[in-house]
Amino acid sequence: MDADIPAGPSVRRGQRIDSGRFLSVLIDNLDGMVCRCAIDRHWTMLFVSEGCRRLLGYSPEELIGNRYVSYEALTHPDDREHVRREIVAALAAGVRYRIEYRVVCRDGSIKWVLERGVGVQDESGRQVVECFIEDITDQVEAQQRLAETEARYRSLFENAVVGIFQTSADGQYLAANTALARMYGYTTVDELMAGLRDIEGRLYVQPGRREEFKRLIRDRGYVSSFESEVYRLDGSTLWIAETAHAVHGADGELLYYQGTVEDISDRKRYREQLEHQANHDPLTGLPNRNLLRDRVEQARVHVAREGGEVAVAFVDLDNFKVINDSLGHAVGDELLMVVAARLKSCLRAIDTVARYGGDEFVLIVHYPGDRATIGRVLDRVLQAIARPIQVAGHELMVTCSIGVAMLEGDAGVDVLLQHADAAMYSAKAAGRSTYAVYTPDLNAAAVERLRLESALRHALERGEIDVHFQPKVDRAGRVCSLEALARWTSAEFGAISPAVFVPIAEDTGLIGPITEFVLRSACEHAARWIGTGVAPLTIAVNLSPRLFRADGLVSRVSGELAAAGLPAACLELEITEGTLMGEGIDAVQQLRALKAIGVRIAVDDFGTGYSSLAYLTRFPLDILKVDKSFVARAVPGSEEAILARAIVSLGLELGLTVVAEGVETQEQWQLLSDAGCHEFQGYLFSRPLPVQLADAWLASRRTAGEGRGLPN
Repeated sequence: MDADIPAGPSVRRGQRIDSGRFLSVLIDNLDGMVCRCAIDRHWTMLFVSEGCRRLLGYSPEELIGNRYVSYEALTHPDDREHVRREIVAALAAGVRYRIEYRVVCRDGSIKWVLERGVGVQDESGRQVVECFIEDITDQVEAQQRLAETEARYRSLFENAVVGIFQTSADGQYLAANTALARMYGYTTVDELMAGLRDIEGRLYVQPGRREEFKRLIRDRGYVSSFESEVYRLDGSTLWIAETAHAVHGADGELLYYQGTVEDISDRKRYREQLEHQANHDPLTGLPNRNLLRDRVEQARVHVAREGGEVAVAFVDLDNFKVINDSLGHAVGDELLMVVAARLKSCLRAIDTVARYGGDEFVLIVHYPGDRATIGRVLDRVLQAIARPIQVAGHELMVTCSIGVAMLEGDAGVDVLLQHADAAMYSAKAAGRSTYAVYTPDLNAAAVERLRLESALRHALERGEIDVHFQPKVDRAGRVCSLEALARWTSAEFGAISPAVFVPIAEDTGLIGPITEFVLRSACEHAARWIGTGVAPLTIAVNLSPRLFRADGLVSRVSGELAAAGLPAACLELEITEGTLMGEGIDAVQQLRALKAIGVRIAVDDFGTGYSSLAYLTRFPLDILKVDKSFVARAVPGSEEAILARAIVSLGLELGLTVVAEGVETQEQWQLLSDAGCHEFQGYLFSRPLPVQLADAWLASRRTAGEGRGLPN
């Protein structure tokens, strides 16, 4: 390079530049390193710029002459042979070379570098290599990520279960996947693209669909669930839904359309049926509660336009559950269909009969404004339902109770139904087979109970029923079981005591689904606890009388155990004395069937009912639970203590596991332990806990060590 470099703006005229210093600074500040190396087995460095510090972590002094390490050693072992072969070949051909490879830096990290060089003769005429080496790690990794992404998307494209396509504006396939080819009846994608060159004319059944497809994309930029009937290769048709958008070039020119295709033939075929099912009761064909809401609002509009009044009547069959439980669901269903027909016969075409659920119906009755008119309609309904009904050789007598709320003001549908429901329970309280009209001055306590009943009917579906768990411990204080207990926190009323809502649930029949929910949750959580090492551990569930007497109990319990993955031996079913002694089912046979699948049976609240030796020996039981009423007053020398010890002794003689409920003091624990009780349950150990706190309680017992002192 010429030593005389023209002066720049910052150089005084006539001043000369130190070209050596200029080149040194320039080379040292390049983003990479400049090298001269010998053509030997070490690529011995003869000159290295300061860029080696940033690139490799070594100083020039450490690299020159292989003083500390050779560049051959810094080249990745897997790349050394390739690098040498490429460079030697370029030198032999007298051409420049360009090669990418990896180097190992001082800190052990690996970088990708690009080396560009050429063979030259040095000052003594010896051939050497002069090169520039720069870090290209980011570029290489970006290329690798791009290649991986492309491979993933190619796999998604080729293996997707929905059809994927790219089509030109003139209606030809540019790309498609196997799913689309098979959907249209072609064996391969190539066959599809060769055989279907005119999408507008040969694919769509309805003319103009392709133009509509293109128009929507022009207007909105995309189409979503664009439904069309299309031809398959064999001439048959199917319904598809296309979701697509346009892809444009940098200049805005349309390149192609791309999107997905889904076969919706089944969906299309059943849509009308599904829509009907969504709004109608499948048994009676009446409007269901979804359509009922719309009918109430239609009635409101009609009154505003035409005048008159509307009554919303809640109809509940008084003794349907007895018939359904005793004669079976088939008879119950036929009875409901007869009732539905009779209700419709009592009303006009403008009115509505809807099935609200179970044995509940709702009537929307239009009348001119005379309250006596609505009274006559309801009397007609009561008389129609009370007539004997012949079903499957049985003459059935059914009555109904009706609650009425007037469509007044802007009261919402939920409020109207709540008022009608409350009035209906008022009619039941008045002796049944009558009707009552809602008024604000209904007895406050009755309204409160009715509101609770109404809220409880929806508690499960609203997620308001929760399951809490109360531990049971053995004599050493080791946890051996937990009892699952239903708890209700109402969005409207807050936390409701089990002493309040359980009797309501039993009266209304809601105890059945609540018990099933508790059983399901208990099995799931017990399986999870056992899976995390809380073993051995059993879970106890109170079995409602209704569920115990129901058909298919054993299969339900087996199904819940299987679904949760819980061994049957880990489940205890607690049944009250009254349930076992009740009518309607062979309790011994039911208990034997339950024990046959491996679950354990406990008699709950022993001492409050029949409490006889004959009773205990009659049934195949495993566990006897001493009622808390004995435990609460069990102090040394008391009658309750004597009775408690007698009950424990009786259980032990029969070979039963004896559990004491309601243990609240250490004195009670000691007394009952001395009496021979095996397990204990009560606030002394823990109150019923929601699942998160039960998790923490169990974890704390494991951490602290089982049986070390009494729990707080």
